[in-house]
Amino acid sequence: MKRFSDLSEAEILALAISNEEEDARIYLQFASRLKADYPATAAMFERMAQEEHGHRHALHQLYVARFGEALPYITRQDVKGFLKRNPLWLLETLRIDAVRRQAEVMEYEAQQFYIKAAARAHDAATRQLLADLAEAESAHETLAQELGGQIETSGARVHEDEAAHRVFVLQIVQPGLAGLIDGSISTLAPIFAAAFATQDSWAAFLVGLAASIGAGISMGLTEGLSDDGAITGRGSPWPRGLACGVMTMLGGLGHTLPYLIPDFWTATAVAGVVVAVELAAIAYVRTHYMETPFGSALVQVVLGGLLVLAAGILIGSS
Repeated sequence: MKRFSDLSEAEILALAISNEEEDARIYLQFASRLKADYPATAAMFERMAQEEHGHRHALHQLYVARFGEALPYITRQDVKGFLKRNPLWLLETLRIDAVRRQAEVMEYEAQQFYIKAAARAHDAATRQLLADLAEAESAHETLAQELGGQIETSGARVHEDEAAHRVFVLQIVQPGLAGLIDGSISTLAPIFAAAFATQDSWAAFLVGLAASIGAGISMGLTEGLSDDGAITGRGSPWPRGLACGVMTMLGGLGHTLPYLIPDFWTATAVAGVVVAVELAAIAYVRTHYMETPFGSALVQVVLGGLLVLAAGILIGSS
């Protein structure tokens, strides 16, 4: 790996050409992946990619005029000092705010590169072109920073925010809510059955811990394997499965942890309060994200929870 200070002027120009080509391809990839849900942002990235192609053409013409057709093969990975880029463009699901931040970093890095390259150039035409490109990349950085504001002014930001909200609901809220409901309700029966059967807090805690972890693994696998997201648009199965599994486990652990209290009846009373809070939280999430009336959601969740709780207590007491 070379240091920037060791590069020849021909290698600096070749590196600039390589950088412009790579950045243009990344922007086009962003545009292609975002076009369906974020058309205004996609159009902006297409414009930026076209300008990067123009920069590459100007650099290549200058290189050929000075050094001929033989272009050294050198990329940013071969030179110390460049920031390591997270390959967001390879992810199955792109977060719009992460893409915008990535664009800001790319343009800032390109601007700094051209400033340093211009300072090392001996040829006047080369130095002028590199300085002009530094200004152009600075304008791109400002464009990336103001991207959200410009889209908002045009009215497209509202639609893109709505699309981002839909993606968040499909990929995180729905599987997480399914897990929370399952963990909070389905584990009630085994935990309270064990508690009333043994009237031993530690035994109830162990049963609850096993039920919560087991349910979390089961629900996470079920969610992840049930839909790869290719047709439904729900995104990668990994975040959905993880959200579902974690929330299932947390839902069960909520009313399991009180059984760390040695006194059985105190632990059971605290667990009952936790169950009430969990059911209210589920009703709130359904109201806030799934547009279910709070009263209706509360009745549905509480009724189901009470039935499962009653089943567990009756079985444990028999």
